[in-house]
Amino acid sequence: MSQAVPFESKVWLSSPTMHGEELEYVKQAYESNWMSTVGENINEVERLAREYVGRKHAVALSSGTAALHMAVKLAGVKPGDEVLCSDMTFAATVNPVMYEGGIPVFVDSEFDTWNMDPVALDKAFELHPSAKVVMLAHLYGTPAKCKEIRRICDEHGAILIEDAAESLGATYLGDQTGTFGDYSVVSFNGNKIITGSSGGVLLTDDGDAADKARKWSTQSREAAPWYQHEELGYNYRMSNVIAGVVRGQFPHLEEHIAQKREIWARYCNAFSDLPVSMNPFDESTCEPNYWLSCLIVDREAMAKQVRGEHEALYVPESGKSCPTEILEAISALNAEGRPIWKPMHLQPIYRMNSFVTREGNGRAKTNAYIAGGAIAGDGLPLDAGADVFHRGLCLPSDNKMEPWQQDCIIEAVRRCFE
Repeated sequence: MSQAVPFESKVWLSSPTMHGEELEYVKQAYESNWMSTVGENINEVERLAREYVGRKHAVALSSGTAALHMAVKLAGVKPGDEVLCSDMTFAATVNPVMYEGGIPVFVDSEFDTWNMDPVALDKAFELHPSAKVVMLAHLYGTPAKCKEIRRICDEHGAILIEDAAESLGATYLGDQTGTFGDYSVVSFNGNKIITGSSGGVLLTDDGDAADKARKWSTQSREAAPWYQHEELGYNYRMSNVIAGVVRGQFPHLEEHIAQKREIWARYCNAFSDLPVSMNPFDESTCEPNYWLSCLIVDREAMAKQVRGEHEALYVPESGKSCPTEILEAISALNAEGRPIWKPMHLQPIYRMNSFVTREGNGRAKTNAYIAGGAIAGDGLPLDAGADVFHRGLCLPSDNKMEPWQQDCIIEAVRRCFE
């Protein structure tokens, strides 16, 4: 079969999809001269976010990372405090813990959802009993096992920070992600399900906490006729211009989710006879927002692949493939795919931090997995996150991708297994 011709225009992993209302609200900010960090657009974004998710209070901030930082401060994390964190996630989930001098302890993923493993979280509390904060991320729009994790946090008197940056619109047992944490965060970064080009929102049911975050985000200015500052502040408030874009995007959230769901379903159907599967979830408990469609190669169908810190190599094998080969095939079409998030416990910056699997201390298990794929008693690898990273990738998931373009991407993936 001949190699497909590259697309004339690049097909992105997930790019902004604009509709027109956004420009009207930005124009409104411009014409009313409310170009700073106050204005009607900000007020509306806060209202839309809290009503959609179902929280009492929302604070619009400059980014999801800024919102996570405010959540870490509200949780009372101090220098030296251990925080139990999702391991397989983007670094922005974990870095705010470090901003406050906290020490991330990484909790392994589970194969059911690729999110934090509740069994490993229980073990982490056993090994790190002083930990009183949990940082949970929902990966690629698929909810974690929220009720189990919430229960474990309550049993240990721990505060739950819920990073729902990737999962706005996803539900678990009928409830929106963003409703399970003491403090929760959504993101409007340029590649998210809806966007402002940047921006994020902190969500909580605690009015005093929302007021504190709002004050901290505007340089902690006190209620005085002059600029009075009695505690450290930050320049984290959302711009009224950015808020105009977010405000115009919100009415299209369900439309975007439906488009992403259709993309995921087409991949599922097309790959049903290949030794691969799509990012997993339990249909009886959750409904993802399908932000990114991800693929994982069956273990027995993996071609040999080695990844260093900056490069990857693989050996082509008939009937087998690996993420590196598939990503190269996608790139050759002028389309964007990506590896799965590299787990935090494998990142050089966090390589000395504790890592906990469902069987206990995970560092030795990681070394055993890397050396030869060590297997636990249930027949699964000891280090779930490292295994998913090794075998998984993110497929082009842009909701402006044409069906014929997705067909070309599908065919490129299929050719990798010939």
